[in-house]
Amino acid sequence: MNEVGIQWFLLQLTLLRFDYWALVVLIMYQTSDPLTFVYVDEVPHSTTVRDPKIQTIYGFAGIIKLLEGSYLVVITERKCVGSYLGHPIYKVLSLKVFCCDRSAKNSRYEKIKIESEFRSLLKVAEKTPGLYFSYDINITLSTQRLNDLGEETTQLPLWRQAEPRFLWNNYLLELLIESRQLQQKLDPYILPIVQGSFQSFQAAIGKDIIDVTLIARRCTRRNGTRMWRRGADEDGYVANFVESEQIIQLKGYTASFVQVRGSMPFLWDQTVDLSYKPKFEILKPEKGPRIAERHFLDLRKKYGNVLAIDLVNTVYL
Repeated sequence: MNEVGIQWFLLQLTLLRFDYWALVVLIMYQTSDPLTFVYVDEVPHSTTVRDPKIQTIYGFAGIIKLLEGSYLVVITERKCVGSYLGHPIYKVLSLKVFCCDRSAKNSRYEKIKIESEFRSLLKVAEKTPGLYFSYDINITLSTQRLNDLGEETTQLPLWRQAEPRFLWNNYLLELLIESRQLQQKLDPYILPIVQGSFQSFQAAIGKDIIDVTLIARRCTRRNGTRMWRRGADEDGYVANFVESEQIIQLKGYTASFVQVRGSMPFLWDQTVDLSYKPKFEILKPEKGPRIAERHFLDLRKKYGNVLAIDLVNTVYL
């Protein structure tokens, strides 16, 4: 990633914001409603800014449009935490949300109040933990799926290769991706981000040194906190689905082992109370077999033969 180029356009960003241009960072600004993008080749002249603030960012997560305005989510701090198949992996340490226009200032009080509440939620999103990305390799895909990509696919930008199930910023990227005239210019900055965990280290087995990588990818479908999000939906997508991968590299060889976990694949719910093990209730039991079938057919399609392990606590039942 060219940080010098990023600093250049952030100078542009500051000028645009100060001059009350409705902006989108990098090489775009908003010219009308609905959102449209225009390429800016040089920093516009400003008579009101002498020393604009320059801030380095390391890519952006995307844009979200609320009731009265659009907001850009950028990566302002990162940390290299290891490598994935020889490519550096970065952990997001800090996100920042920029307002892209000021249309909300001309809105009614009720809308401004609601917009303010949404913006406060975006501030919470700035502290989302466990976000990882790479400039060079698509970490939404397992080693096997990366190996199975055709040559044409590997030449595509990372966001085009990404697995939607594990693309944390999938929704945030929609407005940028829809701007077809700018896609080629934006490709280096559109980063697939995964939420989960990542760790890489070296270990010794006898005289041999092996490289070990552990990565967990949290699915974006049917997410939620424990107790509050349980079971599956009617399409077979289960709550809090996670794909975990262990990669071992030794003497030029690479081995990968993938396992997945998720909530029990049928409709069920749990009453949250103060008890240690809240009781749960099976909902619409007549739909259970069909939902479970859809779930396992999807697993077979994506992973091949699957060995399923029942981790249900019988005492709990």
